[in-house]
Amino acid sequence: MAAAGWGFFRGELWISVPSMSATWGLVRTGAAMRRVGRLLIDALYPPLCLNCEAAVAEPDALCPNCFQHLRAITAPMCPRLGLPFAVSLGAEALSAEAIADPPPFERARAAVVYNDVARGLVSRMKYGDRPELARFCARMMAGAGAELWRDRPVLLPVPLHPLRQARRRYNQSLELARTLSRLTGLPVDPGLVRRARATRQQVGLSADARARNVAGAFRAHSEILARTRGRPVVIVDDVYTTGSTVKAVTRVLKRAGVAQVDVISFARVVPGEEELPVLLPTLPAPIV
Repeated sequence: MAAAGWGFFRGELWISVPSMSATWGLVRTGAAMRRVGRLLIDALYPPLCLNCEAAVAEPDALCPNCFQHLRAITAPMCPRLGLPFAVSLGAEALSAEAIADPPPFERARAAVVYNDVARGLVSRMKYGDRPELARFCARMMAGAGAELWRDRPVLLPVPLHPLRQARRRYNQSLELARTLSRLTGLPVDPGLVRRARATRQQVGLSADARARNVAGAFRAHSEILARTRGRPVVIVDDVYTTGSTVKAVTRVLKRAGVAQVDVISFARVVPGEEELPVLLPTLPAPIV
């Protein structure tokens, strides 16, 4: 029986395979072409860990060492703020933070605690011109927000001011929302809310200063109810620190008539654990 072979015909990859009668048959396959291309790319540019750049088996992944240092947020947790509890206090038990300062949104969920590995990923995605990191982050967010997807909401990325987006070239929250949309089948509408006023960076500001910084910065679309068609809205952000930004966006949505607003983020700061500063690039960061 003759051996199998391959070649290109009219710009496409064809594979020659022997049939049971030992005659040659041509099998056209786009999948084989993609596999060959993947092997060539991996040989020239082997996939690296998104955090430490060690070699990994698959692209858009962390090495085992970095992955084990990510702390996933799972139950038990506060049903409003998504803060992890050390032990279960009951399904309806709220955290002290949710009781002392009830948020305007219904629920907030985050994939991981904001620790050193999460900080590195967010900083590279946000300031290091690495929007592709959103693919990894959104995969974890899709699982963390599973209960939020049941009502088939509209995804709303936290908007950037046009000047800042022009300087950064992309909105990391929009990149997260687009990947979440592909994973969940939910619609994304970045036009529901716009950033009407440029604000300072939130990094380094106190909780009160963060709230003042974003007060009055957002405006809802005049036809927001027609665009949402009565569906809930889930705000998509990279990091939940004090919640000042997503709270400001929530209030704008509620005033415009949206009945239910939830929040999903890749990472969140957990009170009682050291808050790590965001790693800024060596060049001056663009103004938010």
